[in-house]
Amino acid sequence: MAKPIITFPAIKRGEVILRARGITVGFGDTLVLENLDIDLKAGEVLGVVGASGTGKSVLLRSIVGLLPRRAGTVEVYGLNYDSSDRGVREAVDRRWGVLFQNGALFSALTVKQNVQLPMREHLDLPEDLMNELARIKIEMVGLRPDAADKYPSELSGGMIKRASLARALALDPDIVFLDEPTSGLDPISAAEFDDLLKKLCTTLALSAFMVTHDLDSLYAACDRIAVIGNKKVMVEGGLPDMLAFDDPWVQDYFRGKRARRLNDALTEDGMLPVEA
Repeated sequence: MAKPIITFPAIKRGEVILRARGITVGFGDTLVLENLDIDLKAGEVLGVVGASGTGKSVLLRSIVGLLPRRAGTVEVYGLNYDSSDRGVREAVDRRWGVLFQNGALFSALTVKQNVQLPMREHLDLPEDLMNELARIKIEMVGLRPDAADKYPSELSGGMIKRASLARALALDPDIVFLDEPTSGLDPISAAEFDDLLKKLCTTLALSAFMVTHDLDSLYAACDRIAVIGNKKVMVEGGLPDMLAFDDPWVQDYFRGKRARRLNDALTEDGMLPVEA
């Protein structure tokens, strides 16, 4: 029996496409996030940063439903994800993709088979069509055609991240979540990934929620920044907001030696620069 077609309200660029309110997540007696609010706007790349252990990845995984929340709501396209019926939740799941930390490719499957996994779960397509769609996604992220039949063990770190991104894009999502996508990459590979992400977001009108520790990624790919600390979003906005925020960690992160390139790149309007 065919699944009913579910449509969502049109979201214009700059409007909120995902709204999280009151997010509270804990493990045992320890609260990692408490009453946290954060928005993702349509068409933007949001960089989520914070000290190690502040709950950046926990936040991402709780938003996409991989970790239970003790409190809080997530709205996508203006709809409450948790209170929606199963059909609506499944339709939302098809509208976002996730690139997990370290790629999380299945080692026993080829790149093509990994990319096809979301298609097999959510779509009913002929094998030939899935093969063609997988080929398109693999090419889209800059991998050579022969990478399709390789196993993860045969790929470099940069290739694994690109293959994982291809899988995240398999269902043509509106939102992509990325957990430390440049972690473990050499500077050249990391810069190439940042450029690829920005290009794809512009070309495909994607919204991206990116957890990162990489200052260069903030400079190259992000339109806005949110800093996680003290179980909440401490500050969000552009670089001027970060530089003006009176917190020792934020000041050290954005004004330290490694941040000089970022600070020098401020444009006159105080926004993160976007390379042509």
